[in-house]
Amino acid sequence: MRALLGSWDKEKDSNFPQNFGVAKSESVGRLVGVDAKHKHLELIQGVISRMAHNSFLLKSWSVVLVSALFALSAKEKNGYLVPLAYFPAIAFWVLDGYFLWQERLFRKVYDHVRTKENSAIDFSMNVAPFLSDVEPWWKVTFSLTLRIFHGTIVGTIILVMLVFYKYIC
Repeated sequence: MRALLGSWDKEKDSNFPQNFGVAKSESVGRLVGVDAKHKHLELIQGVISRMAHNSFLLKSWSVVLVSALFALSAKEKNGYLVPLAYFPAIAFWVLDGYFLWQERLFRKVYDHVRTKENSAIDFSMNVAPFLSDVEPWWKVTFSLTLRIFHGTIVGTIILVMLVFYKYIC
């Protein structure tokens, strides 16, 4: 290797960065604080995004399973399969409410971290201090948006049961 480099001296080479890989000490504390806060907010945002994605998947699976049970009961002309659609509809409604509740809690954590001083960042993901700031999960489960979506599914199940028992059975 020495033969390839010859008499090259990195200290005298103006193209070679003298502080390669080393930050200046006076800016390290400030940058670390800003970077730590930014990373902490990214972590919280990642959790919020996962909660929203899980909620979307629950809604998708609810529609798919209820529709599949409707199709199966129509194909088999078996009215006893229609009431089974209540189980996934209600279970996914409750789970969707839980994910929305968690999402709201983590939004409170995000707002708290956003206003914190850079030196006070501790990477806490504890939602307990914000439980009193967010409605309980059972109230969130019956929020307007979830009532409209999941209520429509439950209403459809009732309607299909009535139609099925009146005209098919």
